[in-house]
Amino acid sequence: MTATLPTGVQQVFDRFITTEFTTVDRRGQPITWPLTPYYRPGDPCIDVTTGLGYPKKANDARANPKVAMLFSDPTGSGLESASQVLVQGTADVDDRDLDANRERYKREIVEKLPATQSEMPPKVFERFIGWYLTRIYIHVRPERIYVWSDGAPAREPQLFDAHMEEVRSGHPEEPEVAHPEIAGGATAWDDRMDELGAGYPEAVVSLVAPDGFPFSVRLPVGVDRSAQRVRLGGAPVGVPWQPGLACVTAHDHAEDFKWQRNFQVRGDLVEEDGAWAIIPRKLVGGFELPPGGVVSRARLNMKKMRRFRKTAKRELAARGR
Repeated sequence: MTATLPTGVQQVFDRFITTEFTTVDRRGQPITWPLTPYYRPGDPCIDVTTGLGYPKKANDARANPKVAMLFSDPTGSGLESASQVLVQGTADVDDRDLDANRERYKREIVEKLPATQSEMPPKVFERFIGWYLTRIYIHVRPERIYVWSDGAPAREPQLFDAHMEEVRSGHPEEPEVAHPEIAGGATAWDDRMDELGAGYPEAVVSLVAPDGFPFSVRLPVGVDRSAQRVRLGGAPVGVPWQPGLACVTAHDHAEDFKWQRNFQVRGDLVEEDGAWAIIPRKLVGGFELPPGGVVSRARLNMKKMRRFRKTAKRELAARGR
């Protein structure tokens, strides 16, 4: 499908440093993290990858192959006035040859992000970060693509679909699926949520559409601490709003990707006073390498790295390695 797309859309896939990749877990919770996309114009799939030490997104994609990829942050791409592009697709989780995946990743990450080469350890030390370098690839075959040509979703997007006849006829391409209800329960507020609106005037909001595919869009966001709400703005067009589980993901990175930060808020999407908001239930911090030195980064991630190493050992044991 991608070979027939406009050149500008293929350039977005090829040159963006990050894509906001969304899976849906067994509870129906959409979970969105920024990942590096790998694509060459004309390829049938867009690839992303995750470390063996943190395989949840791959496990979720294997259990439910309906995934989404939003291209909404052009930082470092060199593209001016880039479109915001949403890909809804089918995932194939590739962990069939972990050794080959590791070598592919080591080659591709330097090709895609040359500045990261200085961050890679000498070969003799690679075994200490095997939990990171040993990769699981996820190949995403696009089924439906939304393009907001001006980068903002205030106008009707252009739609490219594998089943264009069905789109033109007005019939949905996929049957509606059971929609997860809002979680309810106690509201969970974290001080880092205050960064939404102030530090991150925009964030990616993800929900599950009626056909079961995740749907993501970048919107203006703000926080209402007194009401304990994340408020959504921007008046986007074409978003299949409905109450249910949702995810708000904030992230940023350097032009050369020498540093990156990210976190997400999971909660309930609700309509209040004619607008949409998220009632937060959980804040989750990602694996971050913020601006700063090696020592401060190691201190920040030490507990996570220990957990990732244990997970990678367990994953290898399960594969008989």
